[in-house]
Amino acid sequence: MPGADPLPAPPESPRPLAAVFLATFFVRFSFGITIAVFVDYLTGQSSGASGAALGVAGIVTAMAPIGEFTTVLFSGAAADRWGRYPVLFGGMGAAAVMFGIVAFTRSAIVLAGANFLFGIASGAILAASLAVVADRSRVDERGLEMGRFDAVNLSGWIAGFAFGFAVLASVPNSHLSFVFVIGAATLAVGIVGAAYLLRGPRLPLPRPALFSLRTVVRSAFRPSVLVVTLPWLAIYALLGAALSFLDQAVTGVGLDPLLIAAVIGGAGSLLVLTQPYFGRWADRIGRTRMLTVGATGFILVLLFASLAIALDHPWPILVGLGLSVVPALAYGPAALAALADLAGALSRATTMAIYSLTISAGMFVGLLASSQLYARFGDEGLYPFFGTIAAVLGVLTAVRWSEERRATIPVR
Repeated sequence: MPGADPLPAPPESPRPLAAVFLATFFVRFSFGITIAVFVDYLTGQSSGASGAALGVAGIVTAMAPIGEFTTVLFSGAAADRWGRYPVLFGGMGAAAVMFGIVAFTRSAIVLAGANFLFGIASGAILAASLAVVADRSRVDERGLEMGRFDAVNLSGWIAGFAFGFAVLASVPNSHLSFVFVIGAATLAVGIVGAAYLLRGPRLPLPRPALFSLRTVVRSAFRPSVLVVTLPWLAIYALLGAALSFLDQAVTGVGLDPLLIAAVIGGAGSLLVLTQPYFGRWADRIGRTRMLTVGATGFILVLLFASLAIALDHPWPILVGLGLSVVPALAYGPAALAALADLAGALSRATTMAIYSLTISAGMFVGLLASSQLYARFGDEGLYPFFGTIAAVLGVLTAVRWSEERRATIPVR
């Protein structure tokens, strides 16, 4: 049911949103810490890893998005059938256990298996969280609420990544296992805090019948859904490569890791400010306009990143790269609101799970493609990677405008 209004919010509706925001921040903080150190933890080297070692690390790291995109639609269906919170807390608990296991081994096989299970848990957490936000937001304020969610989600990633990156600069590689213990403890804090906020009676959602595989696939591949979600595939291909190999890149050009950690941490405040703001504008001037702003920002990011590599990282180019990130941040809230507009109330978690499926598939493609291209061709291998992402974003933005003009998607 495109554009269907959510179910009436229960009296305690601010508390479920607060619980989801709290849980989301701690989940992303813990995942951000571990992603920052994962390549170094696996290879046993904090800088200067060989191309072959990075190739193996890329494959192992890619197991998380594989686990997520192969199961997340069914996690969404489970959240629709049995409730958002059992799926959310189950995913958080499973992730905490896996972090504990990873702290005791550097075996590539064990880490690959644990990463696969991380991906399953991550998809369940995200699908359930987004469904709660969509349940408790009206269509005319959905961009704002999704912006708030995205601010918490991304600031958690960035804060965790900055912390992990600072650890790399100050802790011997042999002691990196404690980072995964911190990740497990962080998840436990998130579970306790969210459970406290959710205490007391809640209005349950009606439970629909279990979805068939055909229904799930049909929902995921509707044209109106694809024009919203496929750009995420390209965006997260870029982000997956950047997050996993940033530490190797900055040490390779001689930048101080502590300085980079401070810059990344400072970006979290920018996210907190811009995401609700961009979400409100998506409510006011329309989803497609803000999606276009975001796609343009990402294309500029790719252009400046290519120039930075080709020209040996001159500061003016790096400044342009940083400024291009600001309009790129408009994409997330508008896209999440557009996807929620397409979801019916009872199948909302399944529909929102498509977001998780798409970004995890994008991270898988980005991790695998960038690591293998870099291992084989060095810096030159990144130019076709960046160019392909920019072309995909441009084409899909044009298709979105065409679909809106033909009124085959909800217009807001």
